[in-house]
Amino acid sequence: MDNDARLYVKTVLDLYLALPETPTRVSRFDRSLALQLFQRAVPRSTIDTAFLLASARRLCRPPDAPSLGPIRSLHYFLPVIEEIIHHPPPDGYVQYLRHKLATWRLPKPLTTDPSSQI
Repeated sequence: MDNDARLYVKTVLDLYLALPETPTRVSRFDRSLALQLFQRAVPRSTIDTAFLLASARRLCRPPDAPSLGPIRSLHYFLPVIEEIIHHPPPDGYVQYLRHKLATWRLPKPLTTDPSSQI
């Protein structure tokens, strides 16, 4: 594997491991898929967008929705990567998702109004 492929695979796998609800280490299948994505010349920005979109879909679900199991493989994201390849999001959508995810889990501000605390 040449240096470009190594860097690509490492970057993709590092991004994957940094996501919520993903394993703490990669498998040989994850490495293989990352290399296949390199060989297909899938831009890292496409993969980053797919990770962001899939994470937003998982994390921004209604509170009463059934819970989802942990993500066990990079293959979980393959359908979303394909979706982004075939239907890139409109300009500004990635920034919107980043903002939404950044504010989604912020704690609610404390209020000093005793009547609002039940």
